[in-house]
Amino acid sequence: MSTPTTPIVEHYVGGKTYSGEGTETLPIENPATAQVIGELRLGTLADLDKVVEVATEAAAVWGDYSIAKRTAVLFAFRKLLVENTDALAQIISAEHGKTFDDAKGEIARGLEVVDFACSAPTLLKGEFSDQASTGIDVHSIRQPLGVVAGITPFNFPVMVPLWMCPTAIVAGNAFVLKPSEKVPSAGNFLADLWTQAGLPDGVFSVLHGGRDIVTGILDHPGISAVSFVGSTAVAKIIQERGTLAGKRVQALGGAKNHAIVMPDADMDMVADNLAAAAFGAAGERCMSISVAIAVGDAADRLVTKVVEAGKKVSVNVGIAPGADMGPVITKESKERIERLITTGEKDGAKVALDGRGYTVPGYEEGYFVGPTVLENVPLASAAYAEEIFGPVIEIIRVETLQEAIDLVNANPYGNGTAIFTKNGAAARTFQRKINVGMVGVNVPVPVPVAYHSFGGWKDSLFGDLHMYGPDGIRFYTRGKVITTRWPDEKGVATRASFNFEAR
Repeated sequence: MSTPTTPIVEHYVGGKTYSGEGTETLPIENPATAQVIGELRLGTLADLDKVVEVATEAAAVWGDYSIAKRTAVLFAFRKLLVENTDALAQIISAEHGKTFDDAKGEIARGLEVVDFACSAPTLLKGEFSDQASTGIDVHSIRQPLGVVAGITPFNFPVMVPLWMCPTAIVAGNAFVLKPSEKVPSAGNFLADLWTQAGLPDGVFSVLHGGRDIVTGILDHPGISAVSFVGSTAVAKIIQERGTLAGKRVQALGGAKNHAIVMPDADMDMVADNLAAAAFGAAGERCMSISVAIAVGDAADRLVTKVVEAGKKVSVNVGIAPGADMGPVITKESKERIERLITTGEKDGAKVALDGRGYTVPGYEEGYFVGPTVLENVPLASAAYAEEIFGPVIEIIRVETLQEAIDLVNANPYGNGTAIFTKNGAAARTFQRKINVGMVGVNVPVPVPVAYHSFGGWKDSLFGDLHMYGPDGIRFYTRGKVITTRWPDEKGVATRASFNFEAR
């Protein structure tokens, strides 16, 4: 039951808070304290019908707005997002646990997509062919799909929705957001900013809920496309069920990102970058580096340096000054991460730095896991095979670059990867031969800028179009080609032909 000290987070529909028909609630926890800081009202399938009805009406109107007017709303939204960054970062830190600075960084990366979407007059521009045939012109346009939905994960409550909604909205669609139940408030905050920016009511809605709402979105005939970011197991279901229902689907799954470290690399720089890439955001990033493959004699130096860097990481509550990383999201996540560390140790790995049982003074009930370094993890171990999604890096030894490339390519995931080297030939071989969608050369977390597109290969992406950037425009619109012929000045039309022929 709710109390005056635990506010209820409700849905956002039609430009205002919406209670809906659901009576079931879930607690919202602060993972740094394990205390309940609010309650989330869960929606019903009847609420979903209501949201889609409102969004459908809004999409019909919004899709007829000029591109100039749509872009003006995006510029106003961008301004509000900048002005409210600190307030939004505080919400993220409280519900997710990440540091305040990391939360601000997340908003900044989402803001880049808003910037990209503000280029809509160019992005949505079609093509024209004059006199394609005698007296005939051909041109192409891109039109909105109607109502589209985004199902987003807990680890980026603002950035991932902003990977989706600015592009979808500026293209003329209405967007329905289904956030993670663990971090619901940021989505409502974004909805209010859209309203303040002048977006017509119903173009952006937030519906909270569990698995039934997800399946309802996938099955609903009023929703034309679904974007998803989450685990591979769920991404497969999203893609299969959504496609079966006739929807366009982009579903981004999990990862097991490897970084190859060549013997010539600057080990101080490598260790600093790997620590940030593995332990930042408590390792709860789909682009975290979770495996370092040391080539040749790089291994001993690398282990020593990474352990030293890990020991310097400041683990604390997200709002603490100087904190580098906060807690993981739930008690269950903490237990799973620690269990996989123990599994790796039992399977023969050496725990060079142990983050199990980590506590922060004054926050002993928080879900903290300290930076962890596992050395020589057997490839058959679950600790290597599974995406740990925590502050753990595994260091594996091979003798050659080709062995390292083969090891990465054998992994079922293909989200992100990196190489650290001073050798241009090695880097070029790596970037051409690696079967991964996003590649870094001396860059540990190669998340593309907003005017490129984000997405992996293999079990890290289901669907043919990546997220945001040019692929985002293509995903949220459909192409149409118009062939035109007019009578001449005297009103005489060209005689029709019964045959295909050049005219």
